[in-house]
Amino acid sequence: MNQNLQSLLKKEEQRQKEFINLIASENYPSDDVTRYSGNILANKYAEGYPGRRYYPGLEIIDEIENICQKESLKTFGLDSKEWHSNVQPYSGGVANAEIYLALLKFGDKILGMNLAHGGHLSHGHKANISSRAYKAIAYGLNSKTNLIDYDEIERLAISEKPKLIIAGASAYPREISFERFGKIARKVKSYLLADISHIAGLIVGGEHSSPFPYADIVMTTTHKTLRGPRSAVIFCRKELASKIDKAVFPGFQGGPHEHTIFAKAIAFQEAQTPQFKEYQKQVVKNAKILAEELKNKGFNLVTGGTDNHLMLIDLKNKNIDGAEAQNILEKANILANRNTVPGDENAFKPTGIRIGTPAMTTIGFKEKEFKKSANFINELITKKIAPEKIREQVLEMLKIKTSNKF
Repeated sequence: MNQNLQSLLKKEEQRQKEFINLIASENYPSDDVTRYSGNILANKYAEGYPGRRYYPGLEIIDEIENICQKESLKTFGLDSKEWHSNVQPYSGGVANAEIYLALLKFGDKILGMNLAHGGHLSHGHKANISSRAYKAIAYGLNSKTNLIDYDEIERLAISEKPKLIIAGASAYPREISFERFGKIARKVKSYLLADISHIAGLIVGGEHSSPFPYADIVMTTTHKTLRGPRSAVIFCRKELASKIDKAVFPGFQGGPHEHTIFAKAIAFQEAQTPQFKEYQKQVVKNAKILAEELKNKGFNLVTGGTDNHLMLIDLKNKNIDGAEAQNILEKANILANRNTVPGDENAFKPTGIRIGTPAMTTIGFKEKEFKKSANFINELITKKIAPEKIREQVLEMLKIKTSNKF
């Protein structure tokens, strides 16, 4: 290996040891998932599906992919007679595009959450193919409560008659009522897609209600709260299996990344353990204590708190925007990303930041450490203490904790 490349990898490993990572979409997979994400399965092309490949020499790879499919269904308690799993998608955005390709015609209507209100680019944002290939309609939050406005969604669904409704978010701190979404979708005869990329681990751990009784298709990334490799999986009702499979391959992808599928199988097995469920409980406990501490220090939280692993801080009352806050925190070795909050018009200069607890819960942070983290944020944003001073305290706190992971 080139020495410069090797040194950069070492530097990044060291950097990760020295930061409090509050980015809600990031996490640290287990040693097994990390180790086996790169393996000899990458040497083989495996276009097609088990038993239906376009290359020879794939008998063992077929077995591995079959195991991954079975473990994915088992993780969410799904009956293989009713649900199908496609474990080949490369990422969440790609998986959503594949679902649209499977179920829609170009120009069909989709109804998804407004990005500025907590949605995702792939749910119909103007910069994404989801709004270029399809007619995207956006629902948002109630202007008074900043909660999902299900009555508005129902009105929009009745008037617009979308072919597909998307239930899911990337920056929404409250529990999503998949049951209500399901009733709306059935009322207007739309497909219901539940994008659970952020909350999949919480669902497995019993910390969030499940979409499976109500949705036609469920998509999730396999990192974030699931603590797997960077990838995705699509679950669908059995009657949609052929459409989904054809859209993934050959409709959208070529050869699947079987080395990553191997690591996904490991992650699904890990997600079935009692330890994983305890981890998810701690993620939510930590988020609630972090939210409460920040509120007590005068921070304005969108919706007033959290039910899951993340929260949104509206910084208008702190006279600072999200980009400035993100930079100040980073100088103190704390990572949080700038994020739009309701009322923002410019996604590149939003007035909020999004923070979450999965990564540092994996490291071993509990209530005590998150209380300290809230204090660090307050000292940096409210009291304007020099980041260099806080950085020293952050590094001291991380010395013991990072040894649990790295």
